[in-house]
Amino acid sequence: MFENLFKGLFDTDLTTVISVTDFLLCLGVSLVLGMIMAFSYMYRTRYTKSFVITLALLPAVVCVVIMMVNGNVGTGVAVAGAFSLVRFRSVPGTAKEICTLFLAMGAGLIAGMGYLGFAVLFTAVMCIIFIICNRLDFGAKKNSQIFKTLTVTIPEDLDYSDIFDDIFDEFTSSYDLVRVKSTNMGSMFKLTYNITLRDISREKEMIDKIRCRNGNLEISVSKQETVSTEL
Repeated sequence: MFENLFKGLFDTDLTTVISVTDFLLCLGVSLVLGMIMAFSYMYRTRYTKSFVITLALLPAVVCVVIMMVNGNVGTGVAVAGAFSLVRFRSVPGTAKEICTLFLAMGAGLIAGMGYLGFAVLFTAVMCIIFIICNRLDFGAKKNSQIFKTLTVTIPEDLDYSDIFDDIFDEFTSSYDLVRVKSTNMGSMFKLTYNITLRDISREKEMIDKIRCRNGNLEISVSKQETVSTEL
């Protein structure tokens, strides 16, 4: 009677039924693997509570879905369609977050297929590599402090096309005017440059010379960020 509670209404004699013990074993392993991935992601990484919880539970969800599909091609196609709908209703994340979610789904997929040993091995290897990359700051941009975004406000009567070229030639190794915007009812222009400083210690000296050129109007210097939509 107890076993009938976990038997599908549409099961037949030809259908392989997953036992409760196997179900709980795969589910438990998936939850443990999800927790391991979540703790690995939290190491030297900025994170949110919601993302970490999602990462911890995702392998178990994928594992259950794969076990329920159990070789049914039609159900597998329907599940793939459902996952695609969820993707379009989610907020785009960084490349690191997307990669981590794929790793969690991969672990859940392997566990759902019943290969628990491979699932554990896969999770252990990927988490170790993930931690090593974070520890070594793999892929970090060297000398990132020399890459700056400079915003300068000038009066409308100044020709912005080459007004600061001589200053940039002295203090930067490269510069690029990326944006021009009118402001203050059209009486001023706001210029945005991406620059690469020759010497970070001479940044204030460069700003002082620009202030003399633009009439001491607003100047801002910030860290040059990578475009958020790039992977």
